[in-house]
Amino acid sequence: MQQSAVPELAHTHTRPIHWVATATAVAGVVVLSSLLQPRPATAAQPATPGAPPATTTAPATTGVDFPLECGPVDELVMRRASGDLDGDGRPETVAVVHCDAPMGTPPDGVYVLTQSADSSHARVVATLLDPKDRTTVTSLSVTDGAVLATYLGYSSSDVPSCCPDVKDSAKWQWKDNMFVRSTPAGAHSV
Repeated sequence: MQQSAVPELAHTHTRPIHWVATATAVAGVVVLSSLLQPRPATAAQPATPGAPPATTTAPATTGVDFPLECGPVDELVMRRASGDLDGDGRPETVAVVHCDAPMGTPPDGVYVLTQSADSSHARVVATLLDPKDRTTVTSLSVTDGAVLATYLGYSSSDVPSCCPDVKDSAKWQWKDNMFVRSTPAGAHSV
């Protein structure tokens, strides 16, 4: 083994004071970064003179009369996503809802909600997936004005409700005053 021609340097050995100094510096960075936050981003456009004020908040799902028959149990909103789906400058909300059954996995419905400027409550304007289709939605998003969903379903009515055997996805976009469905990927067996 060859010996170094340079003597050992004292600062190459860590001591407790080095760890204390490092921890203090990291804590200072964390505190400073929490104090210096950018302003929240907004996609709202400046108001046009004479135009009605745009609603910038998406409709809430509370108090909405979803087209479900749940009997004595309540409706349960499982997922929601928001965005401007029809290009009018006001966001809509897409909600995945099912009956809050005490056992099993009830099928989901996917509904589009909107709220007019003169109303305090949202209303359902479209059903994208009907609970009668026996689907369970596993993901939901609104991207570039399109609704994207991934869901589990059944290849036939003979498949037991406990065991969905098909995984599929769908995309809906507002065209010609209606939601048009396209399927970005084919159905896959589970």
